[in-house]
Amino acid sequence: MNMKSDNFRWCSFLLLGTMVLSLYPALGKGESSIYDALSDDHTEHYVTPTVDPSRVYFGEHFDDLFEHNDVEKRWIKSKASKEDATEDVAKYDGEWKIEQPIRIILSGDYGLVLKSKAKHAAIASHLLLNRPFVFQDKPFILQYEVTLQEGQECGGSYIKLLSDGNNTKDLKQFNDKTAYTIMFGPDKCGNDVKLHFIFRHVNPINGSITEKHCNKQKERLDDLFKDRRPHLYQLIIRPDNTYTIRIDHKTINEGTLLTNFTPPVNPPAEIDDPNDHKPENWDEREMIADPEAIKPHDWDEDEQALIPDPKATKPLDWLDDLEEMIPDHTAIKPIDWDNDMDGEWEPPLIPNPLCEKAVGCGLWKAPMISNPNYKGKWRPPLIANVNYQGKWAPRKISNPDYFEDLNPFRMTAIVAVGIEIWSMSNEILFDNIVITDDESVANEWASQTFDLKLKTLDRQAESFVSRFLRYCSANPWMWAVLVVFVGLPMAIMMYFICFAKSDAKAVSGLMKKTDDYTATYDQNAATGMGGERSKKYDLNATTNQDHESNDDEEGESNADEGVDNVLELQEKISGEDERETKKCNDIVTDSKTDEAEEGLKKRKARKD
Repeated sequence: MNMKSDNFRWCSFLLLGTMVLSLYPALGKGESSIYDALSDDHTEHYVTPTVDPSRVYFGEHFDDLFEHNDVEKRWIKSKASKEDATEDVAKYDGEWKIEQPIRIILSGDYGLVLKSKAKHAAIASHLLLNRPFVFQDKPFILQYEVTLQEGQECGGSYIKLLSDGNNTKDLKQFNDKTAYTIMFGPDKCGNDVKLHFIFRHVNPINGSITEKHCNKQKERLDDLFKDRRPHLYQLIIRPDNTYTIRIDHKTINEGTLLTNFTPPVNPPAEIDDPNDHKPENWDEREMIADPEAIKPHDWDEDEQALIPDPKATKPLDWLDDLEEMIPDHTAIKPIDWDNDMDGEWEPPLIPNPLCEKAVGCGLWKAPMISNPNYKGKWRPPLIANVNYQGKWAPRKISNPDYFEDLNPFRMTAIVAVGIEIWSMSNEILFDNIVITDDESVANEWASQTFDLKLKTLDRQAESFVSRFLRYCSANPWMWAVLVVFVGLPMAIMMYFICFAKSDAKAVSGLMKKTDDYTATYDQNAATGMGGERSKKYDLNATTNQDHESNDDEEGESNADEGVDNVLELQEKISGEDERETKKCNDIVTDSKTDEAEEGLKKRKARKD
């Protein structure tokens, strides 16, 4: 048994070593290694995106502004005041800083953070090289990240794209009245959750400007203001007047500038005549009371809807003399009670305790029932009005302000990016603001920044098992490794463990039952099964006795050898039993007699 145990141990060590060696290539430090896949503290390698003016009109990552917190290197804080606010709240005195997120996701990644709350804040930056974005034949893409690090209950985190004009040249005067072309981004106050997309449309006839608000999306956006995770907002407007709004690469709203905005871009061709008025004799009544109807003579309008039940009788044990409510005699008049001011004090009323055990107290009244004679107030039936003229509406006239703009995409050119918000939450982080005419450029920025953040956050949120299964899905060969070098060794180990225990139990049982072989010998000897057979049984008995006497001296090794001898001898005896079956049958009767006598002798010997 020791030899078998040693073989089992060496086999287990060999299989374990083979499994480790087979997994060694997967445990490397490469991008697809299992070490990286299962590591809890693994972070994606972040490299600051390159700002190429030939590919983007605006690109801001804020990373290079952190060293000296030089936010005003490219951004200009507003020094203006709101016109329609009191002096103490009119100033744009919100505090801006360049910082890493509170929960650092990517090492070396920084953003623009609004540090103050309940204050107006405004900051803006010109487009690269002061080159405006002109809406012509290329799409417009705006993309940026927002992280509401403290959540949001009331406030906005949207961006304004300032229009080309005289009032946008000095960004220090940037305020809520500054002309903008597009406003885009999330906003919330209480249960009112919005994702703004507003563009200012210029009337081609009179030059007036009207704000066009995009119809609300169907999906709820509440989680964006609660989860404190970074979110990517993307707006795409195409020259064919279609638009797409995405959050975290998921499309949540799309349509056309011509039909999905309120008010619509193009006014109606006809409008109601403001000078038209409804005639005084215009009859809009479709149904009228029948003037010839007469109230029936038996119609009694004085009958009540409910009357006392005439069949009801007062219970015999009703206590008429007791009041249902009585003054509380334990009540004490307040010390500060003033009879002149408060009137004469009276103790409050409480339920009469004597009425609790009775059917009722006080004045008994019969219960009310529906009056079978009640008909209510009589009204004549309605009939069709022969003078009905329909619902009046003013006549239509041509709209003097009508125009048809079939290409609202051609908006006012954009020259700057501005953030003008008020919020009851602080720590609002803006990052990776991009304006381009190439959607692939925006996606490239997202893959270098936002997508890396999501991977890191998802990895941190995953359990060990989830990460391991994800790695196996990405590397299918791992399933074969698991089957061959994990499943197979486990099966072999279970086999050795289970069958080793079974063998040990069998051997132990045989060692404890060596007397059975002696008894078998005595029984067979009594049947006279031959001298040679008897000698073999004597040898068996002698061997068993020798083994029993040497167990304490020779230990476990001799016990194993004795068991092996017993098993070998048992196999020989079984073979001889088959050859001598006929002989045994011939002497069954004598065997039983001798056995009985032998049994008496043995019992007698025990008694003595």
